[in-house]
Amino acid sequence: MLTREKKFPPFVGNLNSQFSSSPMLKTFDQNTRRILNFPAVVPCQDVNPVTLLRSLITLSNSITSYNSKFFSTQRRNARESIRQVSVLSMLVTEMMEQDISGLPDSAVLCFSELHHTFQKILYLLEDCTRTGARVWILMKSHFVATQFLSLIRGVATALDILPLNSIKVLREVKELVQMIAKQASKVNIEVDPDDDYAMRRVMMILNQFENRFEPDPIMIKRVLYHLRIDSWNECHKEIRFLDEQISLETVENNERELLLLNSLAGLMRYCRGVLFENTVLDYNNDQSIGRTNIEILSCLNPEDFRCPISLELMSDPVTVSTGQTYDRASIQKWLKSGNLICPKTGEKLATTELVPNLNLRKVIQQYCIDHGVPISKFQSQSRDISSTILPGSPSCAESIKFLCEFLVKRLRSGTEKQKIRSAFEIRLLAKSNIYNRFCLIGAGAIPPLLTLVSSTDATAQETAIAGLLKLSKHSNGKKVIINHGGLKTIVNVLQTGLKQESKQIAAATIFYLSSVQTNQKLIGEIPEAIPALIEQIKTGTSCGKKNSLAALFGILLHPRNHKPALASGIIPLLSHIISTSEKPEIVTDSLAVVATLAESFDGSDAILNESSLPLIIKTLQTSPSRAAKEYCVSILLALCNNLGNEVVAVIANNTNLIGFLYNLSTTGGSQAAKKARSLIRMMHRFHETTSSSLMANWDSSRIAAVHSC
Repeated sequence: MLTREKKFPPFVGNLNSQFSSSPMLKTFDQNTRRILNFPAVVPCQDVNPVTLLRSLITLSNSITSYNSKFFSTQRRNARESIRQVSVLSMLVTEMMEQDISGLPDSAVLCFSELHHTFQKILYLLEDCTRTGARVWILMKSHFVATQFLSLIRGVATALDILPLNSIKVLREVKELVQMIAKQASKVNIEVDPDDDYAMRRVMMILNQFENRFEPDPIMIKRVLYHLRIDSWNECHKEIRFLDEQISLETVENNERELLLLNSLAGLMRYCRGVLFENTVLDYNNDQSIGRTNIEILSCLNPEDFRCPISLELMSDPVTVSTGQTYDRASIQKWLKSGNLICPKTGEKLATTELVPNLNLRKVIQQYCIDHGVPISKFQSQSRDISSTILPGSPSCAESIKFLCEFLVKRLRSGTEKQKIRSAFEIRLLAKSNIYNRFCLIGAGAIPPLLTLVSSTDATAQETAIAGLLKLSKHSNGKKVIINHGGLKTIVNVLQTGLKQESKQIAAATIFYLSSVQTNQKLIGEIPEAIPALIEQIKTGTSCGKKNSLAALFGILLHPRNHKPALASGIIPLLSHIISTSEKPEIVTDSLAVVATLAESFDGSDAILNESSLPLIIKTLQTSPSRAAKEYCVSILLALCNNLGNEVVAVIANNTNLIGFLYNLSTTGGSQAAKKARSLIRMMHRFHETTSSSLMANWDSSRIAAVHSC
């Protein structure tokens, strides 16, 4: 007796279009469905036979199209499945030419089960040909073969209840169907001997790495040849796929799968760097690297996307009557528990109506798309890479060590081409993995990279400074760069780099170096450093401006660096950016730097003398960014603390300002709310203690500077 997984209401129109638009199946497309996971749906019992058969034809055509695709493994099993589906497609196609209004229920049930099985076959074929999954499918050969066997037997089971005698089709077609039914019930599906041999070779290679023995390159190349991984790009695709699977299995906490995935990722990284070092690459157009752009100060903060109740990413953000936003599931659970107050503010809710926050939902979805993060996995798959502090497996650890030693050797004594390629591999290897950075630094990668940075070849310089950027994120990397005199070299690239990209990467590197307090002083002591950053803010690209603002922000945490920055005209420049820039993140970053400068008396005095106070107040009142508003409050409070009643009077007499401060005191972050309340108290005290006669004695030049606000 055939069982059904799930019943659905009758379909209207084309069954295949219903499936493709179904929220259930839409989640499991080629890009987001978990590999070797088959979320097929059984049609309902009341489905129209014509609709069912049309959808079967569509599925059959999709499956038979895989005849022209390359299977690195499971070739025989895939061809057998495709052959059986193609024969059954002939039956369905001929039936569509007949009157099927009186089709027996058993026939409808048979085709319904075939539809379910065909979906799974299609998913399995997609996985066997999925980009980057060749090594993983090879290591899953026995499981995949079992799936093929299960599905082909499923075809046989469905055909057992097909009443061929009551179906009007050609005798030849009936005979073919009967032949398929017999073959499917007796088919012997097994792992191809060549696949099994290659799989055992991979296990041997991983075992050699684990025992700290570098495998024979010829043995590795034979496995790669079997899988048709014959270029750097093909190898890189395998690594990207394996990294994605590692992220997913980390969420599931599947230790056994993680161990194998990490071992394979280490092997493929070794192959990419050692076995394909002679592949010609276009370093300028490589899409795998991406642009170096720091978002340290940007108003786009992923933490703002988390529900205040569950602390997880909001998939369906809704706003309550107090103006606070929560994830629908969390706030509904809160309300059902009998709570009628706002969880964040403690205010009583005027109504329990939940208003969808569609704009925020779009922003969250776009953020996830841009960062390749499935919404359901956001919490564990954020850009936090702390989990990579460990290698993942003993085999991976040793393969990365061998690779690092190879790359550093090439950096030191290779040809110019080999040096550039090694720096490029280091850039990739250290991109998002702490353990890889640790191994590269320990192997001695930083000194030869610093040497390569001084190259007269623009590509060599950019690749080397990018490698240094990745390694500067590690605490050991910062120390080695400083100890080898790399700071002046990096500043020199910032000032006179051969490409704009090199300059902006140098600015990002300075930012990471400035995270160490002692380095802030050292950077400030280089006369060219701060002027070079300010020049980038003036003339650089958007990415260069952001990186330079972030670097300047880090350097200015050392108070003695305020004076050279102020002498270089930083306040007028940032005021101009704040008032004219159309990029909210640039404005926010500029405000962050101004807020840092405002902490010193000289900085506050410069802000007031440049007539920037009205601009700060206006930005507080008009900016849509909460981060920008919070920086404005920080600036105003610093000005009041450093310059006293001279500024307090102006703020206190701005009748519109008090409302914005009250709003921030309840909705802003803890520090911003505290500062907003401090400003409110200052304004109240001023009105209580200051008489109008005091205003008349003020320096007229000061009043003129701030009168416009």
